[in-house]
Amino acid sequence: METQRPLDIDFVRSQFPGLQHGWTFFDNAGGSQILKRAVERINTFLYDKNVQIGGSYDVSQQAAKALIESRVAATHLVNAARPEEIIFGSSTTVLLQNLARAMRSQLSAGDEIIVTISDHESNIGPWDGLRDMGVVVKFWPLDTKTYELDLADLEPLMSEKTRLVCVTHVSNILGAINPIADIAAMVHARGARICVDAVAYAPHRAVDVRAMDVDYYVFSFYKTYGPHYAMMYGKYDYLLELDPLYHFFYGRDKVPGKLEPGNPNYELAYSVTGIVDYLCELGAKSGASGSPRQLILAAFEAITIQENALTDRLLTYLRSRNDCRIIGETANRNGRRIPTISFVFEGRNSEDICKAMDAYKIAIRFGDFHARRLGDHVGLPQYNGAVRVSMVHYNTVAEVDGLIAALDEILGRDNAGLNKGAA
Repeated sequence: METQRPLDIDFVRSQFPGLQHGWTFFDNAGGSQILKRAVERINTFLYDKNVQIGGSYDVSQQAAKALIESRVAATHLVNAARPEEIIFGSSTTVLLQNLARAMRSQLSAGDEIIVTISDHESNIGPWDGLRDMGVVVKFWPLDTKTYELDLADLEPLMSEKTRLVCVTHVSNILGAINPIADIAAMVHARGARICVDAVAYAPHRAVDVRAMDVDYYVFSFYKTYGPHYAMMYGKYDYLLELDPLYHFFYGRDKVPGKLEPGNPNYELAYSVTGIVDYLCELGAKSGASGSPRQLILAAFEAITIQENALTDRLLTYLRSRNDCRIIGETANRNGRRIPTISFVFEGRNSEDICKAMDAYKIAIRFGDFHARRLGDHVGLPQYNGAVRVSMVHYNTVAEVDGLIAALDEILGRDNAGLNKGAA
């Protein structure tokens, strides 16, 4: 591999048409801008291949080929062992609900599932719903001083009855990367399996499901530069064990079809080829050559460098204010933080700050971001939740500086313009 080159930000921004309308998008954890080539792949399928797969005629064969290409692209994206390990679905929430449904026959009253207080509700609610069959749900606590999940706190929760541990790769509020490989090693050593919600991680770092040795791994494409769609990786042998969710003639061995009731959305699945194509080109522009996987790794190396610069600039500013509480680590030590940064200003209503920012055409968000249990755990509600700035690699340091200048103006105004205290 050649020497890593800086991210070609002009090329990057040219690939996202939504960036051309004068807004600074700092709400990417809620949904990133979509790649032009992802939209082009959707259109190509709808215009040229828009038939049901399984037919003998040529267009149906082309549609089937496109779906295979989609799974192959996703395989490259996460380094799965085979395309059949890729399950498509409408959202991460739905895929995790489906996974919980498909596991029911494997579970019995008294079996235990561990979830974390720091997860998005998508990776808590489906497991909590299994209490009706006698499954015991335990919560892995979060240290409110360090904002970290400690393996020492997980170990005493596990027993011979533990079947599954569910954890987020990155909290969509805290922004710190959890050590999934270490967690998976502990979980497997005790005979259980691991399910990872990677929605807040996948846009920012290269995913390697085999290196982490995860059993189930789920994220959404609409936060990873694609359309409103999602994927789940599962180890093939474990997918075979899951209950079919489709028609009765889709047997246990029909993977992945048995887990995609009604069939996947072909055109949205096909957009994944556009996402991977973009990452491969970005990797090549960063000085890499070789396989799609090697190019993807190089792309994310360049993305990480860009995003670290964004993260450091905003955290430095927030640390400089004595009225700001950063929710999570206050510094990006060893690149452990992604550029999703949540904070509150003392005595200031987070909703009002975000609404005031609208006048600057800077998109940010407030609230608990569907991680309400975590918000309650760290004391967010009193100011209408946190302000969250969530950046990705197409954002620039100049945009961060614009945000900082706007915050200084908004926070410096007469308090009549902003409510104090609880919402």
